Amino acid sequence: MEAVTTAWERYAAGRTPRRTHNAAGATTWLNWTQYADHGPDESVIGKVQGRRVLELGCGTGCNLAHLSTLGAVCVGIDIAPTQCEKAEARWGHLPGLSFWTAEATEFLAAHPDSFDVVLSIFGPVWFTNPMTLLPLVRQSLTAGGAFVFSHKPPQPDPQPGEPLREARAVSRWDYSPGEWTALLASARFKKITAETIDPPDGKHEGTLVVRAEA
Repeated sequence: MEAVTTAWERYAAGRTPRRTHNAAGATTWLNWTQYADHGPDESVIGKVQGRRVLELGCGTGCNLAHLSTLGAVCVGIDIAPTQCEKAEARWGHLPGLSFWTAEATEFLAAHPDSFDVVLSIFGPVWFTNPMTLLPLVRQSLTAGGAFVFSHKPPQPDPQPGEPLREARAVSRWDYSPGEWTALLASARFKKITAETIDPPDGKHEGTLVVRAEA
């Protein structure tokens, strides 16, 4: 686990902070894709106000900050301590928003039936064995709660569970929409949708967005 934490700390050190305003002039927004000002917004989740939201791999907290301004009670966890420090420094003044340094499966196991929404945006769902993770997410959700995540579509070379070339301590589970649908169904999720969002003009790689309910 120490090697994994070190890998994500190294990744965090090289990340550029999110802009203070997006193209529409907003100071907070939710971004599901790898491209700025592109893709769906929080409507993918459904109702936000008053719901308890957990983000796995919250990074610097920008997505959760937006949901907090819409009235959600938000918890963000990240395995990299410096990410949580940055999130707290930038967004700690917002009500109903907290950040914790934690590994996803350990945190989920300790918080059954605690959240109405669980998110992972290019986060631990992509980097954790789904046979371990998905039942824990299902357990953490209230009845009818939403599980929504995104990552890049599967690549032709890596196999599920194969270590990333850029960080040998970290493995990535690349699955297609159909494979995720089957995995989620086996973990007792329902109302499953999985689609690839087309990239903006001039780009070639889309974004896989998956939604399911407990």
